[in-house]
Amino acid sequence: MDRSCIWVLPILILFILPRSNSEDVNVLNALVRFMEELSAGNSQNIQNWGWDKNLDPCNGNVNFNGTWKGVDCMKSQNVRKIVLDKFNLTGTFDAASVCTAKFLVVLSLKENTISGFIPKDIRNCERLRHFYVSGNRFSGVIPDTFPQLRNLKSIDISDNYFSGELPADMSRISGLLTFLAENNQLSGEIPDFDFSYLKEFNVANNSFSGPIPDVKSKFGADSFSGNPELCGKPLSKACRPSKTGLKHSSADRFLIFSGYIILAVVVLLLLALYLIKKNKPKEESAKVVVTKGRVANASKEHSSTSSESKTGGNRSEYSIASVEAGMTSSSSLVVLPSPVVTGLKFEDLLRAPAELLGRGKHGSLYKVMFDNATILAVKRIKGWGISAADFKRRMERIDQVKHPRVLPPVAFYYSKQEKLLVYEYQQNGSLFKLLHGSQNGQVFDWGSRLNVAASIAEALAFMHEQLQEGGIAHGNLKSTNILFDKTMEPCISEYGLIVAQGQDQPFLSQSDSFKSNALGRDGAYSTFKVDVYGFGVVLLELLTGKLVQNNGFDLASWVHSVVREEWTAEVFDRALISEGASEERMVSLLQVALKCINPSPNERPSMNQISVMINTVKEDEERSIISEPLSGHHALEKPNSH
Repeated sequence: MDRSCIWVLPILILFILPRSNSEDVNVLNALVRFMEELSAGNSQNIQNWGWDKNLDPCNGNVNFNGTWKGVDCMKSQNVRKIVLDKFNLTGTFDAASVCTAKFLVVLSLKENTISGFIPKDIRNCERLRHFYVSGNRFSGVIPDTFPQLRNLKSIDISDNYFSGELPADMSRISGLLTFLAENNQLSGEIPDFDFSYLKEFNVANNSFSGPIPDVKSKFGADSFSGNPELCGKPLSKACRPSKTGLKHSSADRFLIFSGYIILAVVVLLLLALYLIKKNKPKEESAKVVVTKGRVANASKEHSSTSSESKTGGNRSEYSIASVEAGMTSSSSLVVLPSPVVTGLKFEDLLRAPAELLGRGKHGSLYKVMFDNATILAVKRIKGWGISAADFKRRMERIDQVKHPRVLPPVAFYYSKQEKLLVYEYQQNGSLFKLLHGSQNGQVFDWGSRLNVAASIAEALAFMHEQLQEGGIAHGNLKSTNILFDKTMEPCISEYGLIVAQGQDQPFLSQSDSFKSNALGRDGAYSTFKVDVYGFGVVLLELLTGKLVQNNGFDLASWVHSVVREEWTAEVFDRALISEGASEERMVSLLQVALKCINPSPNERPSMNQISVMINTVKEDEERSIISEPLSGHHALEKPNSH
């Protein structure tokens, strides 16, 4: 064959085969529209910057070696970072177009002269973590859809002409680290941000009014100066009592006195009913049965053994086992201080409709709904050998040690055979459901998974430190016990429910292989080290997206075997690989997980050490997104001509 044909063939293949862009054609067209709007139709600039739908912003082009200026895919196949600072942009911001890039995590348009407003379509940038538009001419209000960006870590809208009030839900972006809005025309009250997490905050030189929220002594007067109507710490201007409150104080006093009178009448009526009831013949003790859909009293003779009613066939059981007689007294239910339930009585639980959510070897979980729209989750445990005094002491101690990422019980009930724990119902489900069930369009990318790992590690480390002396660990940590609150922040549920006959007894619902691995081969026993093992398995779920146990498959054993064969990359969830998650940082988190599931419990790190390691990975991730140099940033300025 002619030697020239050998060279011609590959070139022909390159032109004949369709070129595979890393981004969808629709995304590329939308990004070009975004740049056209920003540059006010200046096609020359767009051409000079290489924003061409026929060029691949991530992989370059067979005929052209450059990339789109200001765009970085961060070694992935999708646009993840757009930085157009000081580009002399004079147009408007087309959020609908730029947000078609579904993997976008950084958008920076600082120090241009962009005008107009931020459209509501900004909510479609679901993975966006860093949003910088300072030093422009933006105006109008911050859209009420902005707080829907739950992954945001940094917001800089300073030095613009924004006006109106900040959305009330802004404070629900609970993972926010930076909020800079100085030198605008914003008004109204400052939302109650989670200042315990914020590292940078500035709203100086606006028109904010009213009291300043509790900033946890983290920010000084400079962050709030230039707002004449603001008051309270850290400013020297004290807040005055409300005039409205003074004006209506007499009316309030009248209402209070009236309330006392009504309360006294109600108490007298209840006392009279009690005396009448007391004189009636005593009825047989009633047992309490939770039937499918409703908790009810079942009048039966007292029996020392409990029975469970079942539905026919192969269907799941729908009723809680009959509990000990005498459980009808509302005084048996201990209600802990909580804003969730006030005045909850045991009779309320009995009367409210209940739905069975799950049943395990040692207990069941029910969703209980009340007429006032309150929804609670009731955990019922049987076979838990602990005295009433120890049980009460344990629950009260857990309630005292509060962490925002640990779900506390709001009430509990004790009897010899039955224990009930009452929690606020979390409607966004569990980590297990998010990883292995239908996500319903929810984004669960690498950044979100890393945030879950860091949050749970920090919360567990805090609980271990505070409850070390009492020996109260979780004992049953798994992905089904990690729930998501209304802001989609993770929280640990069912903390400290594992105790039997004076000794911690973990794994009420775990497999035998899990128990064996968690306890370790050297026989060392500590429920705190068992928690570390359980957390390590949760990390493996986050990294692999695989079930812990499935038809003989054991996740921890499988990961060990893959790593041993030096095929580490095969461990990671394909969804993470396709989004371009950093393999380096995934490997770092995998190394933490492997330390946690060490066969020797004594060799496992403490949760405090684990939290530090994961936060280091998280900080590296944040640093890489913000400061990693744009690959090919200047390549288009001097294109190759060969």
